[in-house]
Amino acid sequence: MFTFTATPPLSLYIHIPWCVRKCPYCDFNSHAVRDEIPEQAYMTALLADLEQELPAVWGRTVETVFIGGGTPSLISPAALDRLLAAIRARLHVKPGAEITLEANPGTVDQAKFAGFREAGITRLSLGIQSFQPVLLKNIGRIHDNSEALAAFGAARRAGFDNINLDLMFGLPGQDIDQALRDLHTATALAPEHLSWYELTIEPNTWFHRHPPEQVDHDARWEMQAAGYALLQMAGYTRYEISAYAQSGRQCRHNLNYWRFGDYLGIGAGAHGKITDATAQRIYRVAKVRHPRNYLETAHTPQRISSKSQLEPKDVLLEFAMNALRLDSGFSTAGFTAATGLPAVAIEPGVQQAIRQGLLVRDLDNILATAQGQRYLNELLQYWVPEQTSHAG
Repeated sequence: MFTFTATPPLSLYIHIPWCVRKCPYCDFNSHAVRDEIPEQAYMTALLADLEQELPAVWGRTVETVFIGGGTPSLISPAALDRLLAAIRARLHVKPGAEITLEANPGTVDQAKFAGFREAGITRLSLGIQSFQPVLLKNIGRIHDNSEALAAFGAARRAGFDNINLDLMFGLPGQDIDQALRDLHTATALAPEHLSWYELTIEPNTWFHRHPPEQVDHDARWEMQAAGYALLQMAGYTRYEISAYAQSGRQCRHNLNYWRFGDYLGIGAGAHGKITDATAQRIYRVAKVRHPRNYLETAHTPQRISSKSQLEPKDVLLEFAMNALRLDSGFSTAGFTAATGLPAVAIEPGVQQAIRQGLLVRDLDNILATAQGQRYLNELLQYWVPEQTSHAG
């Protein structure tokens, strides 16, 4: 079983479920705004949700906060200010904590950015996806190229010095030249961070029900390889399969996920993962998904849609699924600290993957090879519970 000598770092995730229009590729818990957002009621619900979670994390420090969605930038700066102040009154938030807000270029202006900055947001993540009007239209985005560029400029003028741009490749109708053109445009802006990831068709999306014409697998891999080289030349170091940063500007919140840290999740459909070092257990919690149901149950235990305790075999797979996305991989000491399991627990899968050329040992670190990153799902098969049990 687990043996924890300390708890992992703790983050806080806050989910804002509303957006202007549901994108055809989006499988997140987001809901198009039909009337006015019940802003004040939702802020109250978030705090009620948080207060019921507090006993699980007494005495712990929140290292990072991430406000995601949906489109969190639909919320007013005043409401966000009240929310963050109330959170600080209830939790110890580390001084200088990274506090990220996701924003859609079609929902913000300079005054709103300035309000977010004053409220305590330290990092912005702008959902650009592409700078090309035809491609934006193909994926159902509500903004155009000029709005994307204007949003970035407005964020800079509002004082933000830590900005991520979200971009996608493998879009319907996209070729490699267009993919690289997006990256040239992005790097010319010099954001501190770039998330550049492949469009995937997920269940329960419009694209799943009405599939667009997709770029074939080899062409997507060629895009990824060429983009990687371009970004490296532009001064961005890849530290995770789809994340690139200037020196010292990695997303600390996402790093905590990828290193199997803990996180509280509040809001409709939010997920959390908490380590109880005293009881030597790890559990996951999910909140009810629909905003209306969440508002009705946020003050009660019924806000929780599921709660489960993780078994060691589940932890092995989840840890590998996250840590092997990192270019630096993981150390055996890091594995034990994060999972409470001895290094020997992950070793059979590591040995098999090394023999297949999917993993390599570099001093104390275990990391995926280029082949392992390309075929990550195949690599993870070495830790699915059935195979782990058989190997043991």
